[in-house]
Amino acid sequence: MEVKTAIEKAKKNEQIAFNFLLDTFWNDIYGFQLKRTENENDAEDITIQTFSKAFDKIHTYNPDYEFKTWLIAISKNLHIDLVRKRKSSVSNTVNTNNNDDYHQIMDESPSPEDNIITQQNLAKLLRDIKKLKPHYQEVINLRYFQELSYQEISEQLNEPMNNVKVKLLRAKKLLAEIIKKK
Repeated sequence: MEVKTAIEKAKKNEQIAFNFLLDTFWNDIYGFQLKRTENENDAEDITIQTFSKAFDKIHTYNPDYEFKTWLIAISKNLHIDLVRKRKSSVSNTVNTNNNDDYHQIMDESPSPEDNIITQQNLAKLLRDIKKLKPHYQEVINLRYFQELSYQEISEQLNEPMNNVKVKLLRAKKLLAEIIKKK
């Protein structure tokens, strides 16, 4: 099969044409990416994405240009996107000792002190909730500790959903007043 014929058949969604194009140009695109990324996994991922995108947009291909050139342009753009994404995900690094060889990544997990503070705050909140009337305690428990939806709370309490929403709103307002008084 000739490349131009395969492209025309691919535009008509013929699977054989897609297979032919993939087999014909895989090594070119993969080799191009391997030189750019110097990483086999990244090169393979980008090559797969290149063919996926090219096959999705095959109807936009302009036959005045070489198909391989079109694929390489798509591949190059996908690589640039990958590099940009990686650069933005490393934005939380802190440079130490003016040494460019390594970065210290900030640890955002809670420290043991943070865990103790959280437990103490939760205990205070639970004591404050106990000061509410039982039906308000119940809706807060169902909504925020059991994480039920308004619909599920409505069914469990056998009350209309609007009643549940109003009860919850009222319970939060009363709880806020109790907390402010402290």
